[in-house]
Amino acid sequence: MTGQGRWAGRSPDKDVIRHEVWHSLEVTGTAVGPAWSMIPNFVGADTAAWLLAQTPEWQRARTIKTNPDAPQIPIRLRALYEGKLVFAPVPYLTAEFPYLRLDPEKLKRKGISFELAATSQGFVEHGDRIEFDEVAPLDFCVCGSVAVTRAGGRTGKGAGFADLETAIFRELGIVTAETPMATTVHSSQLVEAERVPMQGHDSPLDLIATEKELIRTGNTAPRPMGVDWDRVRPDQFETIPFLTRLREKMLARRST
Repeated sequence: MTGQGRWAGRSPDKDVIRHEVWHSLEVTGTAVGPAWSMIPNFVGADTAAWLLAQTPEWQRARTIKTNPDAPQIPIRLRALYEGKLVFAPVPYLTAEFPYLRLDPEKLKRKGISFELAATSQGFVEHGDRIEFDEVAPLDFCVCGSVAVTRAGGRTGKGAGFADLETAIFRELGIVTAETPMATTVHSSQLVEAERVPMQGHDSPLDLIATEKELIRTGNTAPRPMGVDWDRVRPDQFETIPFLTRLREKMLARRST
């Protein structure tokens, strides 16, 4: 193994799983580019995106949320070519504005290629900068994953960005309990269900697409419908510039 993940130590059991997956992807040549401490890109990511796009849930969706990472570039690209509005967070949520909107019609008018806009650099440069509460109600959500289970459990890089943003969207009504939650991963990123147990603040996956198959998890566990601010770590408030402002706004909404 090549070292510790960037957010190692927050969940030691999940650290072990993440390290195993990153190591395996790199030594087998399955990773496209470096895997360590990332949502890893993988051979077959385009096929996984194609499988996900065959589902009725995707086909009827008009608004798509995707994580900003490289393995989901085929998701963003497919969504733009299909005329869907795409929403993606700023990588690591480290900017003063949290989200970006990609409107395929607007991109075409500006002469910006979808291939460029689908990359993380491209959507930060060419997307519309918006606040969390300016994100349209979402029809379909794609999360980045390091390891997943067929039961719908997932773990990301260990920073907690995905669960936090999903909880924010649920509290704002942008995501509901019925909004499909999906991911694309390499088949080697599937692990046994008991290794990634679901906790109360986790959002289980409904759909998992790999380069080999589409998995419907059938998970009916309750979805957390808001942010448990007591579980947000102090370092997240330090590294996510707008989070304190957002907490104040959302707590004010609860009290009215």
